Amino acid sequence: MRTYGTPVPESTDGPAGPCYAPSDVERWVPEPDKRPGRTAFQRDRARVLHSAALRRLAGKTQVVAPGTGSPAWDAAPRTRLTHTLECAQVGRELGAALGCDPDVVEVACLAHDLGHPPFGHNGEKALAEIAEPIGGFEGNAQSLRLLTRLEPKRFAPGQGGTPGRLAVGLNLTRAALDAATKYPWRRGGRPGAPASPKFGVYDEDLPVFRWLRSGAPETRRCFEAQVMDWSDDVAYSVHDVEDGMRAGHLDPRLLLSGPERRDIFTVALARYAPGTDAGALSAALDRLLAQDWWPHRFDGTALAQARLKDATSQLIGRFCLAAESATRDGYGTGRLTRYAAELVVPEGIRLEVAVLKAVADRYVMQRPDLERLRAEQRVVLAELAEALRERAPEGLDPQFAALHAEAAGEQERLRVVVDQIASLTDASARSLHRAMTTP
Repeated sequence: MRTYGTPVPESTDGPAGPCYAPSDVERWVPEPDKRPGRTAFQRDRARVLHSAALRRLAGKTQVVAPGTGSPAWDAAPRTRLTHTLECAQVGRELGAALGCDPDVVEVACLAHDLGHPPFGHNGEKALAEIAEPIGGFEGNAQSLRLLTRLEPKRFAPGQGGTPGRLAVGLNLTRAALDAATKYPWRRGGRPGAPASPKFGVYDEDLPVFRWLRSGAPETRRCFEAQVMDWSDDVAYSVHDVEDGMRAGHLDPRLLLSGPERRDIFTVALARYAPGTDAGALSAALDRLLAQDWWPHRFDGTALAQARLKDATSQLIGRFCLAAESATRDGYGTGRLTRYAAELVVPEGIRLEVAVLKAVADRYVMQRPDLERLRAEQRVVLAELAEALRERAPEGLDPQFAALHAEAAGEQERLRVVVDQIASLTDASARSLHRAMTTP
């Protein structure tokens, strides 16, 4: 059996790379390559890596806010950017092991949270309420909007051949954009769950969405997107628990307590594994606790930190190797790309990840002090949106001020305001709120 992360031997057949069609490297707006020798997907990766949108993730909280650890040790929590980089490392290796172009998967992982607004999922919910009259707000749809419209990189040709409005964003290849699309449907279009708040494209961005999905089965995610999604699940389920322990919010000994376990399983059944038997969740948690490397105590010492770090590595390897092995069992040893396969994750492994998500939810996200903070954050965003709508273009960055001036009607102007707020970091949202609401 190969070790997780061992890549399939490289091949150089075809201008688009192995198992990728010429249409996969097409861009919304054709452009010449500035330097021969790079693949189209390497160019995609470089564009996302150098984007301002990626850099802004450094100022967005993942789970534990910096400086909130126990007095006994420094929590050094992850930001949304460090989570993204870790997700990209996991996805690149897993994708390469399964025969994907590793740059395509890494682009998808680097891009998957670019539309993440200030204040995390709480900010996402607040912006969804603000944007309800214009089709809502969803972080994944916002990521697509950034990649294809808002992130300044390439211009669509204007009249007379002069640069026009910023309309093509990073102008990534079709395969890269498709790989970054976690939810390939409009609002209300999730198969079997039309009421789901998860969707991947706003109506005004449908032209580029239809282009990137050309030839794709309706609502089906490409293989690289599935690898990205699983890598995201693995990274944040493992690392959120690690950060919770390091910050002193989670004592791992609580996972042996009957009442505490019941609370965890209640969260898991409600949010992460609906329809699952509680006994299966209990068995999943017990499998993890039975591992020799599981950290049953954490006191912040160097030894405890090393054991915890080893546990995170063991968990990532466990979850990725299980998916790699099961997928290979189902689809053989060849290169798996685009729509040639489905990522297979054993049910027991999915439940182990779901339990870890529930542990982080129960002990970190459900802290009473966080609920007070979340309420205050929602007020900040609601008041900021109201102030910007009344006083724009004042308060808007030059890019969004220009788009606001060009907007045809109140709905388009509101979308510009939402785009501006979504681009802010946690700190810049608070700063702009103070500037816009202080007499």
